[in-house]
Amino acid sequence: MERPQIAYDEKAIQTLDALEHIRLRTGMYIGRIGDGSNPNDGIYVMLKEVIDNSVDEFIMGSGRKIDITREGPTVTVRDYGRGIPLGKVIACVSQINTGGKYNDDVFQFSVGLNGVGNKAVNALSSEFEVISYRDGKYKQGLFREGQQVETRGGRALKEANGTFIRFTPDPVIFKKYDWHDEYIEHRLCYYAYLNAGLALNYNGKKYFSKRGLADLLDAEIGSEPTVYEPAHCKQDKLEFAFTHTHAYGENYFSFVNGQYTTDGGTHQSAFREGILKGVNEFAKKSFAGEDVRDGLIGAVAVKIQDPVFESQTKNKLGSTEVRPWILQSVREQVVLWLHKNPDAAARLIEKVKNNERVRKELASIKKEARERAKKVAIRIPKLIDCKVHLNDAKGDRKEESTIFITEGDSAGGAMIQARDVYTQAIYSLKGKPLNTYGLGREAVYKNEELYNIMRALGVEEDLEGLRYNRVVIATDADVDGMHIRNLLLTYFLRYFEELVTTRHVFILETPLFRVRNKKETAYCYSDEERDSVAERLRDPEITRFKGLGEISPGEFRQFISGDMRLVPVTVRSMGDVKQTLDFLMGKNTPKRKQFIVENLVTDIA
Repeated sequence: MERPQIAYDEKAIQTLDALEHIRLRTGMYIGRIGDGSNPNDGIYVMLKEVIDNSVDEFIMGSGRKIDITREGPTVTVRDYGRGIPLGKVIACVSQINTGGKYNDDVFQFSVGLNGVGNKAVNALSSEFEVISYRDGKYKQGLFREGQQVETRGGRALKEANGTFIRFTPDPVIFKKYDWHDEYIEHRLCYYAYLNAGLALNYNGKKYFSKRGLADLLDAEIGSEPTVYEPAHCKQDKLEFAFTHTHAYGENYFSFVNGQYTTDGGTHQSAFREGILKGVNEFAKKSFAGEDVRDGLIGAVAVKIQDPVFESQTKNKLGSTEVRPWILQSVREQVVLWLHKNPDAAARLIEKVKNNERVRKELASIKKEARERAKKVAIRIPKLIDCKVHLNDAKGDRKEESTIFITEGDSAGGAMIQARDVYTQAIYSLKGKPLNTYGLGREAVYKNEELYNIMRALGVEEDLEGLRYNRVVIATDADVDGMHIRNLLLTYFLRYFEELVTTRHVFILETPLFRVRNKKETAYCYSDEERDSVAERLRDPEITRFKGLGEISPGEFRQFISGDMRLVPVTVRSMGDVKQTLDFLMGKNTPKRKQFIVENLVTDIA
């Protein structure tokens, strides 16, 4: 059957105004849409764009306070900066390519979307209100779905200068969504650390920092002991802090003009290199980078004009011209700090020497592990790989690359048949992995399962070799499945914590029940959902999935494709992680026994 020919003429060419284009191609402006369950979902990007404009005012020396409130789906942001010039208020929130961000004298280090942010928020809101207060006067604009419906102006003698924004994300765009205060509060903490002296008030709670990135490290480290007191340097366009802990690997928090660059970039690599060169210059040695940086936790923030990012959501800095001056500045300041703090310097050098000693001791164990792996198979056993990988030089679908780590061959078999062979890999565990809590790095090389997981992910040296953007733990929703999940999380947090802190690790949610009759089939993820569907359907048949292996490949396909539910594994601070792992995975204690007794759920009627 021939496909009908569609006329391609003048009538087929459409012209959209800017806000209509934002609503039609939302992902181009705010990345993922989501439902609010992920801190990178669109509603948080919208809030960030509004707050960024207020922070820009603080950076330029106007306003030391930002008031943020949320009531239901609606959020308001009030700053006390200069206020948008009254004659341009409406244009600044509705006309693309209109704004002060294009003037480097007015906004030198903008963190927002270069004049696009407020327009995107306006276009994607069911209702959007802007009020600018300036020198005893005000201008107000009200919009619905990006269309202006009301404008007012006049005198406002009692109002301090500044800008007020109120918006409600449009359910037509975002469907069903919920704000999660913990994500908002986490972002506000970062704003405070990056802008020492700025007070952010959210629903009655204040976020404020005096020491900037030094406070950020303190919060992230928590009660975990450090090798020495953190080094902290603050200059006009560069601020950084670092210390060593007794954990493995490296962990960084990097920012450009206030934007948290979760995937790092040229500024982060220059920071890492600067620390290495500074330590070597001070010690008059040639320590290897892995020895200097193992156990390092650091934070770096830079202010640069016209930064170049690798995507619209600004997760990774691509500007190459910043690398030389950042590296040089970090190197000089590290050498200076080490000379000024001899006790800390001695502890740092001893830590590096110990890392070097451990690495050399591990060399023979690594060699044995690699030889053993070669004898087993050329490829990694139990890994069914995909064709596209995150570390490929080219590829349109690299960001989709996913590895599912699942328990046993039964679950793995169904997933292998249901997967997308281009972007989805399957690793089937042989059984329960080793509990690595409290074990040294050698455990990874002595245990075949752990070693092969590391090889499959490509993270033996660092995160640069990561082969999959998403590492998904897919286990049964029973006691054994939960235990395997905890064992894998312990493994990642023990040896590859940056994999978790950069949000590459997820938990796969699969349905617990199938409820169906002759006309309809529904999959339910909770008892409440099951009961609701069972009430709606006539004469329903209810099936309880006891394990992933009971779900047929045909059914599984939808659960790892368009309808895939992934819960990101996030941590509030690495200090909290240590306490949690000690409680859950450490030695049995009366406290843990009491917790289990109090929280045990049984199915006994």
